[in-house]
Amino acid sequence: MEQIAIDIAGLTKSYDRKQVLQGVDLRVPRGAVVGLMGMNGSGKSTLIKCLLGLVRPDGGSARLLGDDARNLSPEVKGRLGYVPQVVHQLDWMKVRHLIQYTSTFYPNWDDRWVTELVERWRVPLDQRVQALSTGQLQTLAIVLALGHRPDLMVLDEPVASLDPVARRDFLRSILELARDGNRTVLFSTHISSDLERVATHVAILHAGRIASYSELDELKDRVKRLRVRALEDLPYELEIPGLLTSKVEGRSALATVSTVTPELLDDLADRYQAEVRVEDLNLEEIFVELNGHG
Repeated sequence: MEQIAIDIAGLTKSYDRKQVLQGVDLRVPRGAVVGLMGMNGSGKSTLIKCLLGLVRPDGGSARLLGDDARNLSPEVKGRLGYVPQVVHQLDWMKVRHLIQYTSTFYPNWDDRWVTELVERWRVPLDQRVQALSTGQLQTLAIVLALGHRPDLMVLDEPVASLDPVARRDFLRSILELARDGNRTVLFSTHISSDLERVATHVAILHAGRIASYSELDELKDRVKRLRVRALEDLPYELEIPGLLTSKVEGRSALATVSTVTPELLDDLADRYQAEVRVEDLNLEEIFVELNGHG
């Protein structure tokens, strides 16, 4: 089985002369749960569509489970699960029949697993798809994407319309799916607290490129806020390697750095004759700091 589930190199894409992707590089190992973050308009959906072969990139390459994304084999397609940002289903069908219909495309469809998901999320089997609420429609799309226990799940804002209870249950299902370490998940979301519950890695898309990609724990260990208190007024602009943002008020300062080390802390304490305290940041704060720095 492939050790690299997703391999993207130099991917570019433009719409109406506006370059959305400007050379994206991303390698996702098998078994990772990767959260894709980015501001609105950063190109997350375009990247996902290029990755799945739904949109043809202008340049670069993307490989999915070993296949070129522009020409995925039926075997690889059968190992994928995809939930788009905007869900379209066969509106005239009853939910029960749509699930049965979808199951015929997958030899490894897991009826017991699907029944468990349907009961867990209270999916109304006897309603027609066109009568479902936006949240119910998104839940149904997730069930259909998970039903064959895919080797790779790609999810574009999958919980945007779900209530907090449904989101929690969805995240639990993602953890169950990825528990054996052989299944890979890539999902974009604006809800950073969800990523902190399930993600092993975080990729931040900024200005058409991957600005940061690392294991979640490594990212949180590296990016820190420093609280500096000196004996005398500090300079308006602090000279700190890897400085992202700073705010100086007299003898006190707050600074966020991309990498904190013991040597950096000792240097700041000596240079400014200051006490330096290190504060942890959650993922949302890290995302804001990295995007603010640009």
